[in-house]
Amino acid sequence: MHAKIPFTLIVVIIVASFGMRSWGQGETPSSSSPSQNATPPAASKEPAPPPSVTIIGASEARGVLGREVRSPADENMGRIVDVIVDRSGMVRAAVIDFGGFLGVGSRKIVVDWNALHFGRVADKSDSITLDLTKAQVMAAPEYKEGTPIVVLGASGNLLPWQFDR
Repeated sequence: MHAKIPFTLIVVIIVASFGMRSWGQGETPSSSSPSQNATPPAASKEPAPPPSVTIIGASEARGVLGREVRSPADENMGRIVDVIVDRSGMVRAAVIDFGGFLGVGSRKIVVDWNALHFGRVADKSDSITLDLTKAQVMAAPEYKEGTPIVVLGASGNLLPWQFDR
């Protein structure tokens, strides 16, 4: 009886394999072709609308990373090294590399985006003005990635951020 089981099993596998191979070649168990039973391909959807395009004149916008920041008294406050956005993508603050010389002795602080004023952005040599004094910036806590962010703002215009707990 044990000798019949493997032989029978082999026959069943061969027949099933042959039957599957036939179906894959266009035959179905009911001998109708798949093109007759298959649903027609979905009608092509309308093409996606083209993306919106905005053209900004070369004199109208510039990048801010690396730009010099100065106080209203024309004191050097450092350079913008990063921009912080909230979950909705709204720009909330700028990270400024403050103090030091050639990166030695400098520290990063975070200032409220609304405390920055962008004069003539077309001229890269023009600086960005920060509505804070050098003493206020020197007293600001250092920014370290991965820790809570303390944002220094001009008096009265900083809104608190909402944090998930």
